[in-house]
Amino acid sequence: MNPLLSLDGLPRFSEIHPKLISPAIDDLLTQCRAEIAGLRNATVAPSWDNFVAPLENVSERLARVWGQVSHLNSVVNTPELRDAYNANLPKVALFGAEIAQDEKLFARYQALAQSSEYQALSKAQQRVVDNEVRDFLLGGAALPEDKKPRFLALQEELSQLTARFDANLIDTTRAWAHWVDSKEDLAGLPEDVIEAAAHAAQAEGKPGWKFTLHAPSYIPVMQYAESRPLRAALYRGFATRASEFGNPDWNNTGLIEKLLALRAEQAEMLGYASYASLSLVPKMASSPQEVLTFLRDLAARAKPYGERDMQELRAFAAQALGLDDLEPWDILFVSERLRSERYAYSDQEVRRYLPEQQVLAGLFALIEKLYKVVIQTADAPVWHTNVRFYEIRDLQDQLVGQFYIDLYARDGKQGGAWMNDAITRRRMPQGVQAPVAYLTCNFSAPIGGRPATFTHDEVLTLFHEFGHGLHHLLSRVDHYAVSGIHGVEWDAVELPSQFMENFCWEYDVLAGMSKHIETGEVLPRDLFDRMLAARNFQSGMQTLRQIEFSLFDMHLHHDFIASKEDSVLDLLNRIRKEVAVVTPPDWHRFPMAFSHIFSGGYAAGYYSYKWAEVLSADAFSLFEEKGVMDPETGARFLNEILAVGGSRPALESFQAFRGRAPSMDALLRHHGMVEA
Repeated sequence: MNPLLSLDGLPRFSEIHPKLISPAIDDLLTQCRAEIAGLRNATVAPSWDNFVAPLENVSERLARVWGQVSHLNSVVNTPELRDAYNANLPKVALFGAEIAQDEKLFARYQALAQSSEYQALSKAQQRVVDNEVRDFLLGGAALPEDKKPRFLALQEELSQLTARFDANLIDTTRAWAHWVDSKEDLAGLPEDVIEAAAHAAQAEGKPGWKFTLHAPSYIPVMQYAESRPLRAALYRGFATRASEFGNPDWNNTGLIEKLLALRAEQAEMLGYASYASLSLVPKMASSPQEVLTFLRDLAARAKPYGERDMQELRAFAAQALGLDDLEPWDILFVSERLRSERYAYSDQEVRRYLPEQQVLAGLFALIEKLYKVVIQTADAPVWHTNVRFYEIRDLQDQLVGQFYIDLYARDGKQGGAWMNDAITRRRMPQGVQAPVAYLTCNFSAPIGGRPATFTHDEVLTLFHEFGHGLHHLLSRVDHYAVSGIHGVEWDAVELPSQFMENFCWEYDVLAGMSKHIETGEVLPRDLFDRMLAARNFQSGMQTLRQIEFSLFDMHLHHDFIASKEDSVLDLLNRIRKEVAVVTPPDWHRFPMAFSHIFSGGYAAGYYSYKWAEVLSADAFSLFEEKGVMDPETGARFLNEILAVGGSRPALESFQAFRGRAPSMDALLRHHGMVEA
């Protein structure tokens, strides 16, 4: 049997080859269409058991099979795998669009929503039905018949363009390299970074040191390299990825213009004033204007702090480093020097206390204490030798969920960090199906037999993605469409992830995951206190940077009209003049690599990070009141936030946990943006 179609257990990654993808997808789509034909043409009145549950079975099977293909394409990308992925993506997108436009299925959902059967359903089941009715409207089911073919074509073309956007970014990142021949040019760089660059050069049979745009190579250069030309070279490579300054086959400029035009046409066909208005229908925020008001309110509060941060940086650069003309490629370097001088520590000093195994053990111990579970290693087929597999059990030794961890950067792996669902919890005739998650990061791999070590920022990233994982894995909802992360409003889905980051700023938690790689010493309290004092270092600048991206995204999809006189870059420059304190050079091409909004699902939704940060900071403030490790508060967060998934509106879940509406006060306090 084709291993992709074997859904009675975990994915069989070791047996999945690119040549098997097309046969699997073709067979599965044939099966799904046949089952849906029976459901849409049934003559009995629709009920949960005879209509919704069978449709969920179809949705889940396709999601699990295509999810494996998509996951592999992101983490072990090869030309053969990419070709197979790109060949089948339009088929999957077309199938989804066909379902979304099916008038008979839509009519049966509407009939169920208006029936006495609906009144007998649980709240979670009713939410599934309500969401489906909404999504059929958003999918074009109510469009006139003569407009549906164009809407289908739009969906298919959008899926192809987003895949191409990602592929261009992967290719340009993989192809770019900077070679250093003189060791003098490496001054200031940590030894492990130098060693990794030497290994990268040796792997290609060349002398010297090879630096790339992958985060473990790029970020340390920008932070620590004393060579200004080296920083400038990497900065320009990173800033011009997938643009007209590189291989024309990998230029995302034209794709952006097409994506925006197609999204605008899609929204217009559905009767919305803009794509942003369409995007917000299933989110917490009610309108683009509400989002823009929220962002500008936050910008007004953050701007004085961002301006102060930048003034301090310029003064330090001139007085301590002799840099009167602070360039963008100097900012991380000067910031690291200023932070080190002001707070007497560096990221490299801290990372020696944070070896991988100790960090994971501390993370697991925190989760076990808060949520009364046990995490242990387990066996499963994996896609790379560095991947590990774990399972979560309750105190009665019943399986709760399972997860894969893939921590290290490598060629063929998409940059960044993310969590994806592999299997979703739901109740089946044979019992509860345990959820499974992928947790993916891009940290530096171990070198020379030494353990991998993490910066504190990388620990924050790990906790963030694990927060998403817990949202998926600790669900107690029995219905696929609202279980785990499914059905959660996009601007609330970051709540559990950003919430988890707060624990990394608690000494007892951080000390519990620390062990110096040479001395075995726990992170000293005085070093932690210096880190804590530096927590809000440049928080104004960082907040404004996120607001800049969010405003750009919202305006781009709400009220921007591209023309020869007004380009995407022109819009970004206007927003920078309004809120930014750092101005990149004219040749900077940030939008061409902004995968979050052009291929990652955050179109007209990037504001979600700041929106959900208000929720997460306010939620954590209850732990600050009751005790950070308080098991009762942990149980309350589990019961009211994590366990309910998308089975009720996110605002209801937040209010059930916090006992009131959300407030921005905790966020401003956590960022140090309140006057003492």
